[in-house]
Order: sequence, then structure tokens, then C-alpha cells
Amino acid sequence: MHRRRFLQTLTLAAWAPAGYAAKTDLSGFRGVFPIMQTPYSDAGAVDLETLGEQTRWLGRTGCHGIVWPQLASEYAHLSFDERIAGMSAIVEANRGLKPKCVLGVQAEDVDAAVRYAKHADKIRPDAIIAIPPRKGDQREFDLETMRAYYKAIGKATDLPLFMQAIGDVSVEFILGLMREVPTLRFVKDEAGHTLYRISEFAQVEASRRPALFTGGHGKTLIDEMARGSAGNMPAASIVDLYADCWDLWHEGRRGEAIDVFSKIMLFVTQFGAYGLESLSYVLHLRGVFPNWKVRSPRQNPMDAQAMEALERSYEFVKPYLRA
Repeated sequence: MHRRRFLQTLTLAAWAPAGYAAKTDLSGFRGVFPIMQTPYSDAGAVDLETLGEQTRWLGRTGCHGIVWPQLASEYAHLSFDERIAGMSAIVEANRGLKPKCVLGVQAEDVDAAVRYAKHADKIRPDAIIAIPPRKGDQREFDLETMRAYYKAIGKATDLPLFMQAIGDVSVEFILGLMREVPTLRFVKDEAGHTLYRISEFAQVEASRRPALFTGGHGKTLIDEMARGSAGNMPAASIVDLYADCWDLWHEGRRGEAIDVFSKIMLFVTQFGAYGLESLSYVLHLRGVFPNWKVRSPRQNPMDAQAMEALERSYEFVKPYLRA
């Protein structure tokens, strides 16, 4: 094991409260954990068979973990039963594979979130993740309500918990919540300026701070790694490139990592321009999805030129992909 990774693994294990680390291995929670897209049949139903195939395909990409369902998975457009079935399908498909499996249990109310958490407790993924309950693009929150929400999830299962920090959630609030929710060991931080937040957390004593993951399509991934992030949660479509970038950087091959990152950015700009549909379209190009259906409302559905642009990018990076 690379010396830096060995030291980081020791530090991560030290973050767990007494009696917790003994039964929960936290050492593998580093690296690239893609947010899986949700596939749909031509009739519009959640395609559980393809969801399982996406899981197995991700196991061949070199990624370090998988996450579903989150914002890019359209969780808000999935029914309770669809999410329960999808969670079970992913855990089963990931059995025996290397990536850590993280299941989303967020909901608009505490009771529903607890039901998802209890289902996760039964099927035993490696961890769970929860976005705060919110409406639309809400950025300001009642922190006491949020505190009760995460405490209830933490009581429903002993699985390690990721908190997705958004809006006005401060570093101080997260550190305080960790003391009240022993299973809260990880944060996907999308509150405030990503790079400065990494540095702000780094000022906290190692035994008191969470392992910090980031999002945002990894558009500042190189700088995030340089500042000590624990991982990133990009879209699944080109995750092999993200995994290569991460591995090369942490092997000390910085120039090669930057070269791979330049190819990632080609897609990041296109994903920003063409939206959620483009993520599924690339998975379709890669033979993972039979179509590129989404449920989210689209002001500008992809046109022929958008598809041609994505196809050009895919052909350009194809020799560098693992799966």
C-alpha cells in the first residue's frame, strides 16, 4: 500500500467512536464513489435489470465505491417502492465486488427517511447517505429540524453515515452533529466554496473531523486532492477517468493525473450544457443503458448536435476507458 494511503487509513480508523470501529471497517472509504444514474424501460418504469448491470459494470471501471439514489439518480422522482427495490437490486449485484456500496436514505420527512434506513439495515450495504430534507433548491435550513432528522437516521441503523452538506450548513454544525450521531463519519460537502471548506475542515483535529468527499462533477478535483479530500462523487458516465485520475495522483504521478483530468473536463463542460439526460446518453453510448430516458422536466431536451458532441468526446477518450 502507498505510504500516504496507509497513513490516511490509520487516521480514518481513529475517527470511529469506541466500540464502533471494531465492527465496522472504515478503511476503504476513500476515492471515487460515482452517483449511479437510474435507468428506465421504454415504458418509463425503473429498469431493475439494467440497474444491476450498471452496478456490475461499475465494478469493472476501477471506481472505489458506488452511490444510489441521489440527486443525479432522480431520487425525488422515484416512488418509495421503486427505491426499496432499487436498493435491494444494487446490494445483490454488488455482492463480491470491490466498490463500497452506499445507499441514499434521504426523504422529505423523518419517518420516510427512517423507513429507508431500516431497509438499508436489513440488506447491509457498506454505508448510507442522506441529503437534508428540502424543497426545491432550498438553501437555508432550520438546523434543529436537521439535527433531529440525522439523529433519527443514526438511531435506525448502525451503518456508517454520510451527510450531504448543502446551503447554510456550517463546519461547526457538522462537528457538533458528529458528537450526537456516532455513525456520522463522512460528509459530502457542497455547502460554500469547496476548496476553502476542505481547508477549513483540515484545521480541525483529525479525531474530530469527518472524512470529506466532494461533488460538483469533480471540476476542481486536482486542487481538492492537493488539499486532502477523502474522495469525490461524480456522475457514473465516465467514472473510469475519475478513478484513473485519483489513483495516479495518489501514486505520485501528478502530471499523468492532470492529463487525465483534462479529458474529464471535456465532459464536465458538456454535462453542464446538456443536463441530466447527457449523463444517461453517455451510458447508452457505452452499452450500459438501452436508452437515455429521464423523469426530470427538461426545458431543452438534447438535440442531434448535442448527441454528436457527446459522441465526439466519447470517441476521443474511448482508448483511455477501462470498461
